[in-house]
Amino acid sequence: MSKIRILWNKIPEQLRHLLALLVIIAAGYILVRWILVPADFGYLGHYRASSITSNLQKPIRYAGAEACEECHNQVGATLKQGYHRGVACEACHGPASAHSEDPENIKPAVTRTRTLCLLCHEYLPTRPTGFPQVVAESHNPSKPCVSCHSSHDPKPPQPLKKCEACHTNIQRLLSLSNHAELNCTSCHTTPARHYTRPREYPPQRLQSRQVCLDCHDKTASRPRATSRVDGTTHGEKYLCWQCHYPHLPEAR
Repeated sequence: MSKIRILWNKIPEQLRHLLALLVIIAAGYILVRWILVPADFGYLGHYRASSITSNLQKPIRYAGAEACEECHNQVGATLKQGYHRGVACEACHGPASAHSEDPENIKPAVTRTRTLCLLCHEYLPTRPTGFPQVVAESHNPSKPCVSCHSSHDPKPPQPLKKCEACHTNIQRLLSLSNHAELNCTSCHTTPARHYTRPREYPPQRLQSRQVCLDCHDKTASRPRATSRVDGTTHGEKYLCWQCHYPHLPEAR
């Protein structure tokens, strides 16, 4: 025992503190692993195996979309063709297991307030471009969403312009610009699928100066340009939009 103490005293103090900490951590791990962790943890995977039995004993609350479609097949067909095709029936109507067992006496919830719709459609800048969003305070305030939109096939009551529908902020800025009369496709090469799957098929920026020089070169014949440059020397090898913001392209 004295030899162990002599060897321990020869170890630097900082290292002794570290070793003591490692011993405490190891003891804590053993305590948690063998005393607090259930014996059947890891038997079927990284979870408590008996949790399967526990969950099977819980009452069933959700029926699933398949049960809904057994009676509401026409509504289900409409839903599958609409923009809400990825939304489960019970996400809006609540748990429907009891309704599926006794459809005459137990009815699912039918929400007429704006709160439920705004959970997904209230404007948030972090949501992807192209996702339908509104500012609740200014968009038909106090009016139920279902008075204008069908919940199973929520198309807008009026057709939206292709670009302005999603790029509202850019459109507002563009309307104050000398480029207000230009169509977006004058400068952007836009795949047809961009209008239905915007994240997968984004429009392309100009990769040539020529589109800008068609209006802004000093030799251009178009009268609508507000500024002219010598296209052979102005900006040298740089693309125009690398110096000028195209939606508000006032010269600096």
